[in-house]
Amino acid sequence: MDLDKKYLHSNKDLYLIKNKRMSNSFPNQEDALDNPNGLLAIGGDLSEKRLLNAYQKGIFPWFNLGQPILWWSPNPRCVLIPKYFHISRTLRRKLNNNSFSITYNKEFKKVMHECSINRVDDNTWITPSIKHAFFNLYKSGYAHSVECWENKKLVGGLYGVVMGKIFFGESMYSRVSDASKILLAHLMDRLESLNFRLLDCQIESDHLKSLGAQLFSRKKFNKILNNHCNLDKTYFS
Repeated sequence: MDLDKKYLHSNKDLYLIKNKRMSNSFPNQEDALDNPNGLLAIGGDLSEKRLLNAYQKGIFPWFNLGQPILWWSPNPRCVLIPKYFHISRTLRRKLNNNSFSITYNKEFKKVMHECSINRVDDNTWITPSIKHAFFNLYKSGYAHSVECWENKKLVGGLYGVVMGKIFFGESMYSRVSDASKILLAHLMDRLESLNFRLLDCQIESDHLKSLGAQLFSRKKFNKILNNHCNLDKTYFS
């Protein structure tokens, strides 16, 4: 994306993508661009206060090295509803084999690192600044990791932000076949038992669609956040 050079300088001011300087608050999400879908604002910082404020409004940071911080609110939004998670016969058999084990928050830094590597041309949004910011959220109880193990070896993982009854998924990786599906199946079962409303997947993919992912309009998604996303913490075990 071709950005105005003034945005390439680090600063804590937020700018509406349409070149209007903002206060510390995020702009109205209806001002987000249609192309690229959901680009809303530029600048600011990755402080815990700003990140929590963003996620509570359905906004998340997504940018590559060399870019300023970019804030997004895509429309529609891809989500997984725990009780509607689709488990195929093949996946059910693998789950019944009990060859994988799932843990929470045992290897947060490792999961983030694994999610950040092996990208095409090393083009990752999980930059050092993102790693630092999310590790701070992890230490404060808002960011969580889910790990998938096979024979005591870490073969898959997912991390994200949890606020109230919403799990905002950020990234996921898999080193063996179906590890990500097994991980998600366990996580969906745990989230349903805790009465979570949804897992935010941000952007649609064929992989997520095969697992029962749905598309919610920005209006519907934000209505759910208004009712179920708050500063309450969840402690997974």
